[in-house]
Amino acid sequence: MNPVTEMPKQTTGGESLAKISRVGVVGAGTMGNGIAQVFAQSGFPVVLQDRTMEMAQGGFSRIEKNLARGVEKGKVTEEEKTATLSRIQCTAMLSDLADCDLVVEAVYEDPAVKKQVFPELDRLTKGHTVLASNTSAISITELAAATKRPGKVLGMHFMNPVPLMKLVEIIRGLETADTAVVAILDLCRKLGKVPVEAQDFPGFISNRILMPMINEAIYALMEGVGTREGIDTVMKLGMNHPMGPLELADFIGLDVCLAIMEVLYEGFCDTKYRPCPLLRKLVKAGHLGKKTGRGFYSY
Repeated sequence: MNPVTEMPKQTTGGESLAKISRVGVVGAGTMGNGIAQVFAQSGFPVVLQDRTMEMAQGGFSRIEKNLARGVEKGKVTEEEKTATLSRIQCTAMLSDLADCDLVVEAVYEDPAVKKQVFPELDRLTKGHTVLASNTSAISITELAAATKRPGKVLGMHFMNPVPLMKLVEIIRGLETADTAVVAILDLCRKLGKVPVEAQDFPGFISNRILMPMINEAIYALMEGVGTREGIDTVMKLGMNHPMGPLELADFIGLDVCLAIMEVLYEGFCDTKYRPCPLLRKLVKAGHLGKKTGRGFYSY
């Protein structure tokens, strides 16, 4: 397998884009380690970075467990598992991403946190490097403005769980160059993903549609329209959804759902995006869903 994909040359100013042969991932949490796994399985050397070496190695351990399950199920060979793991380098230093041709940011969904990462990546990486954010709702234009290379900044919104889900939203910022978008669309296809372009509006396509539905399901529960099981069953059996909206919210994380609804509410200034008070209450109580053992359901 050839892990190198050709990136077209820019036609308007600035340093040319180059080949993507080395990938960096910032953030080794659920999304970050999944993104790192997908790239490594596709033959790319990956640098997986987090705030501490322990956190980075924790992400590596989750990748190892995921691949081990794949071996047990006959979907991955032992040789493929070993080769994939050998391509991943863990680090706590952002400077170790200096030689990467693409860096995907996958830190916590907070604009302030992300806007600290992008200027650092801009300073540390080479001029041809494309900087991508895995954000599910935050403005790509805003993140790009924190760099000196807005033409090479875009969104790569992977779906969770990353190794299994085919979709990747590719989001253009106001100044994202066509060459960068075309190159990343091609790269996603080489990863076995299905890329879909979206413009830089709050929530993009996926969460502009999904999160208001989840929010409305929470309102229906709060107002006693139905039980949690009833609401989820209606959507699963009546609308053919694989998972009910309340169960899905628990899987995503109620704090993440709230953060995205806040982005939609603030971005559109429309009351139809107002986060449900019950969602706020559960987040304040620390009941964030599956990751804390309790949300709309107990785990």
